[in-house]
Amino acid sequence: MSEKKLGRNDPCWCGSQKKYKHCHMEFDEKLDHFRREGHTVPTHEMIKTPEQIEGIRQSSKINIAVLDLVAQKIHAGMTTEEIDKIVYDETTRLGGIPAPLNYEGFPKSVCTSVNDQVCHGIPSDKVVLKDGDIINVDVSTIYNGYFSDSSRMFCIGEVSENAANLVKVAKECVELGLAEVKPWGFLGDIAQAISDHAHKNGYTIVREIGGHGIGLEFHEDPWVGYVGKRGTDMMLAPGMVFTIEPMVNEGKHNVRMDENGQDWIVVTSDGKLSAQWEITVAVTEDGYEVLTY
Repeated sequence: MSEKKLGRNDPCWCGSQKKYKHCHMEFDEKLDHFRREGHTVPTHEMIKTPEQIEGIRQSSKINIAVLDLVAQKIHAGMTTEEIDKIVYDETTRLGGIPAPLNYEGFPKSVCTSVNDQVCHGIPSDKVVLKDGDIINVDVSTIYNGYFSDSSRMFCIGEVSENAANLVKVAKECVELGLAEVKPWGFLGDIAQAISDHAHKNGYTIVREIGGHGIGLEFHEDPWVGYVGKRGTDMMLAPGMVFTIEPMVNEGKHNVRMDENGQDWIVVTSDGKLSAQWEITVAVTEDGYEVLTY
């Protein structure tokens, strides 16, 4: 760790203008204790201030409102391009910017992943939603420089019993992972709760793609995987903000790039269904706060 050692009366590194001894000194001493015990602990860059979390909270309000509107309007017979227009129009109407648009070349304002598409589905006027489809709509917003991110699954019309169960179990995985979020716990606690529930129901978890820190940038550290073991991986600390977004597969966990996916669309290797819900959560002094859902 190369972070500068502060004196007790120096201004705190968080920018609060308080003296270090009255702000994050005790916090840093606790991190140092856990580091000496051999644990991986977050860096200062991963810790958000109350003001930054409030900025993310305001961005999240737009993100949630946009997904609420998609939930009202999504139906069989509409194209995923129409979903993209809803997301762009409502995000901008509310004063935000769709974070995916032109992000590293991504051409649209939202990701729409249908059936065997695991993530990063690109909206198209050629993709028409039909009865029996399941779709993940992944919305991300920039507002006043702060980023928010969440996704929901939608069942179109009458879906198969297994598709409905996959969607339900994927949501339960997020809820069980969220219940493990607490200061001085571990990312591995979240991972094991999620993977255990998926496997108990006969499903698998995608290993190569996971959640991420968020707030000041679209994707920040830490990377959040979902196949770890309890008591391992990075320790959680108050001020961390990250997504919980396991991708749950009906068949094998293996994924591949879609040949027609413009280097974005990830699909299941066996063509079976995949489902994902995503929330953004902040670690608090006594647990967690869900910021975006």
